[in-house]
Amino acid sequence: MRVELIEKIEGEAKLEYKFKENKIDFVKIVFPHYRGIEEILRNRPVWDALAINPRVCGICGHAHLFATVRAIENLYQNAGIDVNITEKAKLIREITLFCEHIQNHLKWIYLVIVPIMKSIAKINIDQNSFLEIQKAIVNINRVLAIFSGQWPHSSYMVPGGVVCDPTNLDIMQARNFLKNALYIVEKRVFENMAFEEITVSELEKSRTDSGKIFRFLKENSLLSIGKANDRYLIFGEHSFTKRVKIIKTVSYPVKIKYVKEKSQKSGFAKNVTYKNNYYETGPLARMMLLKPNLIKQLHRVYKDGISTRIFARVLEILFLLKKVEAHLNSIELSQKSYNHIKTEIKEGFGESAVEAARGSLIHKIWIEKNRIKKYEIITPTQWNLSNGTLQNPATAQKAMIGLKNSKLAELVFRTFDVCSVCTTH
Repeated sequence: MRVELIEKIEGEAKLEYKFKENKIDFVKIVFPHYRGIEEILRNRPVWDALAINPRVCGICGHAHLFATVRAIENLYQNAGIDVNITEKAKLIREITLFCEHIQNHLKWIYLVIVPIMKSIAKINIDQNSFLEIQKAIVNINRVLAIFSGQWPHSSYMVPGGVVCDPTNLDIMQARNFLKNALYIVEKRVFENMAFEEITVSELEKSRTDSGKIFRFLKENSLLSIGKANDRYLIFGEHSFTKRVKIIKTVSYPVKIKYVKEKSQKSGFAKNVTYKNNYYETGPLARMMLLKPNLIKQLHRVYKDGISTRIFARVLEILFLLKKVEAHLNSIELSQKSYNHIKTEIKEGFGESAVEAARGSLIHKIWIEKNRIKKYEIITPTQWNLSNGTLQNPATAQKAMIGLKNSKLAELVFRTFDVCSVCTTH
């Protein structure tokens, strides 16, 4: 057995490899840390979760806030209390969530994936790209902060809406920051191509960093490694997603009640299954739902290998930038940001799901005597990095089996955009 520590994943994880005939025969994924957020929430007033839960993660704090708000609103609805959210508040919530996805994906490409590629073979992405992309990230975080007040760890979403009340000047500033970010991303990553127009042949001849990444994978015979189970799940309902499971390319409806968590003997992350099967969640699942040309072409040839998984996340950057632009142009400032709702409730249950950058995030809340009796969080990394068996490996395990060395396995592992602190909440 060979054990390797994986760092720079918002915490740490261990990969325990078993080799057979010079190939990886099985991999055990261990998260050695524990943070206890679910225990911290017990016996606290319900709205305390709005301040505590964004601290679950330093990358996707908005997603956790969004899931918390929706869970509490669902709790009220289940108790027969009306919860009316204006279209303005819905758009603002999605703008900040999508901005969080965009900045996460950009950091993942340039600070995680490209450095690992450089450790495997030469890839010609120069330092100017890293510096310019950092400017794009700063501009995206400025858009986000106009509405949320800060990033990360804001608590600006509350049951009934949002606490910000943007002006025309705020919207103009947000559009300007977004325009700056879009200019850099199109220059460095996409070469002014529209989301639906990008094809494999366009990508292969592109002089952008996306083209360089594709050619790196092709020249090193890596386009089709990292295939998993070709099964996907989406639970977050947003303006471009719905609750669905996708097996190969066919979609089916899903319900949260069939999601099961199970503790593991080693490590503090819990296994997660849907009807006892392992599924992949995240940008690849979302792009399999939207079916843009590039993903259809890549999946047809390389299935759910790393090339399809990597370019699903890269392509989602462009899609969400355009989505934020459309949302900013659609906001009716005359609408209310917040509708007051009755907050007294003694007993009940609520649940929610949102799409975090890494995939579907589920929150469940149980209330007794107006206090939190139990709070349960299921994160995207749990979905993608559960531990199955040699006969029935989970998603990331399946993707690493059969590879020739641990360096390639680490590249595949990181294509799932691992987050340790979320997972060991």
